[in-house]
Amino acid sequence: MLAETIGSIGSALVIDREKYYCVGLEINANHLRSVTDGIVVAIASPLHLGKTTHVWDIKIYDNKEKLFCVSRLTVAILTIKK
Repeated sequence: MLAETIGSIGSALVIDREKYYCVGLEINANHLRSVTDGIVVAIASPLHLGKTTHVWDIKIYDNKEKLFCVSRLTVAILTIKK
């Protein structure tokens, strides 16, 4: 859920939200280890920022800066119909 949230926020920040909206199209996640307490940090980096799709690479770290989840999110960019 965190990976999809941060990637979707990334897309929302780079589109013109008066003309477009974004929706999740596909998500993939690999959980490398478990985290049972503490704070986690997610970092989303764009792999592709196209006109109709965005692809985000998301890495999530624990409070010891150990990578515990890698994810890829594809977001569809849709035109608002008035």
